[in-house]
Parts: sequence; structure tokens; C-alpha cells
Amino acid sequence: MKSILDYETVALNDKEDAIEIIDQTLLPGRTEIISLHTGKEIWDAIYLLQVRGAPAIGVTAGFGLYLLMKHSTAASYDEFMKELKEKSDYLNSSRPTAVNLSWALNRMESHIKKYYDENLKKDGESSFDAARDALIKELREESERIKAEDIDVCRKIGEYGLELIKDGDGILTHCNAGQLATCKYGTATSPMYLAHEKGYKIKVYCDETRPLLQGARLTAYELHSAGIDTTLLCDNMSGSLMKSGAINAIFVGCDRVAANGDAANKIGTSVVATVAKRYNIPFYVCAPTSTIDIRTATGSDINIEQRKPEEVTEMWYKERMAPEGVKVYNPAFDVTDNDLITGIVTEYGVLRAPFDVAIKELFEKKK
Repeated sequence: MKSILDYETVALNDKEDAIEIIDQTLLPGRTEIISLHTGKEIWDAIYLLQVRGAPAIGVTAGFGLYLLMKHSTAASYDEFMKELKEKSDYLNSSRPTAVNLSWALNRMESHIKKYYDENLKKDGESSFDAARDALIKELREESERIKAEDIDVCRKIGEYGLELIKDGDGILTHCNAGQLATCKYGTATSPMYLAHEKGYKIKVYCDETRPLLQGARLTAYELHSAGIDTTLLCDNMSGSLMKSGAINAIFVGCDRVAANGDAANKIGTSVVATVAKRYNIPFYVCAPTSTIDIRTATGSDINIEQRKPEEVTEMWYKERMAPEGVKVYNPAFDVTDNDLITGIVTEYGVLRAPFDVAIKELFEKKK
């Protein structure tokens, strides 16, 4: 019998001009693979959280831009790039906070510009039909590279994170930074999967994660499917659990890390970090370097997405559970200040405070 981990979170079906994703709004009750063909379908899937998690959104964006340009009839390079930019901007408007969305789209565009300049520009516009085919092929190959790198990066994050875990540890996580948020392993869950592979007897506690319940519907589901000792709790129970001594470390993912180490993650994360500080529990943010935005100085500069009030007042309930007309505050994310973070686990190792210095040094090495 298939478990959720046997399905690909995001896959390109080139033959059918489609992206195939697990519709995560239906989990855990139903596992359904849906196909996205049009720009509107891809945009809606990202906005409606049918595909979610910063890395998975980035992979979807890369595949999406390729598919939307696959049948381009542009007659010149300038026309091709204008069309590409319009489609990229459209996809990028679906969600503002997850930096991997804009990162993947910008990477695709930059790669095409570089490839054209280095390989095709000298041929001139007379042969653009052939050049256009070559550029479309490069879009496909670059989108596939983004996916392959995501899998490799998550594995490396898991290996570095594993060094922070001991056999028998209790681990708390918030939201879903698991395989369902990436193409394999996840970010925050990657150390847990590798610990489980090594035979560690870890216990993982999953915050329910109101209001969309990603911890209950997704993280608890996939970890339990993998055979990991998994316990679900409501968000407002985590403080009592930490005080009890059951938690040895906290691992969360993130949607954007600012240059100073402030990290935006699913709403409620900053509360977990604040309580963890009170009880001296290490709090780790697992972040691919693609999620670190060195152009954003601090967390206060991160654009926080505001979601529809119905997610709080009606979703999951048989009948509306709040009075008609009441105002609703429903940000999708909050920002955890860098002084609450013990370490940022990347594919290059664990960054420690001062984070502004550590991040700057990391990106200088990457160059």
C-alpha cells in the first residue's frame, strides 16, 4: 500500500504539458494528484495552497514558467523575453512572502539571458526560430535542475541537522516543512527522517498550526506514515509541553530569512520561539540558501501575506463559529527575531549569531 511519501510532491509531465501535484487541501482524507496546464491553474494552485511550502512553490514556479513558454511563437529575442517577463510577473503575484517563488522565476530569467548571450546572440535574429527552440529547451532543463537541487539541498540540511539530535530526543515542529513542502525529505523534517533511518528513537510533537492546520493535516500525517513516533497538539499547548521537559530541540522551516537572520515562517512560529527561549530549548530554523534574501535587511521589511477571514471564522466547521461582521486578523506568517534563533541550518552548515555576519560570509563563499 502506498504511503504519502511514495508520491512526488511536484512533477513535470512534459508529454501532457502539465505540472502534476498532490492537492494538499484534500489531505489527509484523500490523496489526489491534479494536473495544472494553464497559467491560471498554476497561479490558483499556489494561492489556494494546493501546492505549498517555499521550496515546492519554487519548483512549481520553474516548471510553470517553462510550460507557459513552451509553445511561444515569439519572432525575436526581445519579444521572447517580454513574453517571459509577463508570465513570470503573473506567477510571482500569487503569493508575496515565500521568497523561493521570485527566486526561482528570477533564476529562470537570468539563466535564459546568460545562455542567449553566450550561445545564441552571435547568430543574429535571422535564425531565431532555432534560437527560440533552444531557449525553451534551456527553460525545461533549468527547471529540472531547480528540482534536483532541492532534493540535494534538503538531504544536506538533514545531515547537518542530524548533528543537533540525540537518540531519544523529543522534537517539536510547527506547520509543515516536510516532504510535502519540498520535493523530498523536507527542511525541518529532514533531520527527523535521517534520524529515523539511523534507528534513533525520537519523539516528534507537531503543533496543529491554526488556522489551516498544516501541522495536523500534513506534518503529523507524513511523519506518522513514515513510522516516526508522532504526537499532535494544539498550538496553545506547546508551552506546557516545553515546561514539562519533553522537548529537547525545536526545528521549523521558513519562507524567508532576512539578511540579519530574522525569519518569516507560518503564523505562531514566533510564539514557539519566545517560549523556547524561556525554557532554554534550542530553536533551529532550517533554510535552504535560496530562502535567505540578502536584499531584505530585516524581518520588518518582509511583506506578510494577509489571508481571507473565512479561514478563521468558517473553515473546518460545520457551521460558522464566529459572529457575523466581526473583524478578523489573519496574517499567514509572523517574523521570529534573530535573537530567539539558536541556529539556521543550511545546506552549507549551521549558521550561528551574529547572523548578519554569518549570512554575509556564506554568500561571499558561494560567489
